[in-house]
Formats: sequence, structure tokens, C-alpha cells
Amino acid sequence: MLLAIDTGNTQTVIGLFSDRELVDHWRIATVAERTSDELALMIQQFLGFHGFAFDPQVTGVVIASGVPRVTVALREMTERYFGFSALVLEPGVRTGMPVLYDEPRNVGADRIANAVGAYDLYGGPSIVVDFGTANTVDAVSEKGEYLGGAIFPGIEISLDALFARAAALRRVELVPPKNVIGKSTIEAIQSGAVYGFSGQVDAIVDRFQAELGECTVVSTGGLAELIVPFSRTVQHYEPWLTLQGLRIVYERNR
Repeated sequence: MLLAIDTGNTQTVIGLFSDRELVDHWRIATVAERTSDELALMIQQFLGFHGFAFDPQVTGVVIASGVPRVTVALREMTERYFGFSALVLEPGVRTGMPVLYDEPRNVGADRIANAVGAYDLYGGPSIVVDFGTANTVDAVSEKGEYLGGAIFPGIEISLDALFARAAALRRVELVPPKNVIGKSTIEAIQSGAVYGFSGQVDAIVDRFQAELGECTVVSTGGLAELIVPFSRTVQHYEPWLTLQGLRIVYERNR
């Protein structure tokens, strides 16, 4: 079985694969100060919920990480507790996808994993929208090449900035409002977040398609489920797209 770990700046998503099937998954807060031993304990408990153990069931670990301290801890955890080295998605790892970026080394590992997963599922040309700490929109060519994309502030950090700068506004539950035209400050903030970000994504996707032609548009990420129903352009929601992309990368490097 394979453990696929996607470490973002806010959350870390862990998936357990049996061949191509994702049999379980867990989401934890990303804490850079966690040690390799603490991570091992958490993962051991998660595996135990499903009746699995480190040895002999888990035979591989693949990692995409944007937090260097967590990457180091995950490498140490894998070597100490699993007895082998983790495959970390980084420059030099075979992905099967040419990266047509001015500086390919600077593309986030999660963006590459998303592109690989989307192309495997839907072919190309395709566009991947990932709602995370930062929102990303990435393009894959018909030939399966990573073309580049756009990055803009994510929903939660945008709202954090709003509440920090506007003393009269307070945090609200991030759910669709009853009315687009908010009848209260709470509804107004919810409307701005839900319809503002869905409209922002649609505008960027429209411009991508003006350059690429008609594309398949796939969305993933922690807050995608909230926004996708209000998007005009997103066609598919794949909550575990990054993990699936990591699985494919691991298979190509075995």
C-alpha cells in the first residue's frame, strides 16, 4: 500500500492507496514544529482506524510539500519507521509531464501533481483550479505538457486580511448566503466570498480558454466544494486530485 502526503501551508492531506484505489484519507493542520516522531504517531493512529499498520502493509511513501521543515520531518519519519526512503516530488523526479515554465524548478509540487492527475483523468487541454492557502489555476496542453498558470490569494487569507484591516467586521461562517444581495453584514461578507471568488475563477478560466481553446476544467482543494456549485466554468470536482497525481508520479518512479 502507498501513503501519499500533500503538505500545504495550512493543511496536510494524507491518502492511503491500495493499487489505484484511495481506501482512506485524513486531513490535519500543517504545523512546521511537529517532529518526525509526532508525525509517525499520528499516521500510525490513522492507519489503525482502518486496520492497517506500518509494516508490512505500507510499502511506499510519496510526498508533495511546500513547507521545507515538514518535508525534512516526513523524510526522517519514513526512513525511521518504514525502513525506506520517501519519494519527494521535486526537480529530477520523473513525472511524465514536460514542464514548459521559464524556471521549472520553481513550480510547486502540488501544482505538478494536480496537472498529472487531471491529465490522467481527463486528458488535455485541461485547466486545474485549486482552492488552497493560495488559489492556483494551471493549464495542461493537449499533449500533456504543463504550460503554467495563475496564482492569487486564497479565500481564507483574503478574509483574514479583511478582518484584520476592517475593525467593524468580524469573522463569519463561510457558507453560501441566503441572498446574493446580503441583508446583513454577515450575508454581505458571505456573498462577497462565495460569489466573488467563483466570479474571479470564471474570469481567469475564460482568459485561459481564450488562449488555449475549449478545455476541460477540473477543481480541487479544501474549499472547492463551497465554490464550485457557483462557478460557471468548473466542470468537474475532484477532491483528491493531488493525491491521485502523487500516486501516478510514484508509479512512474518505481
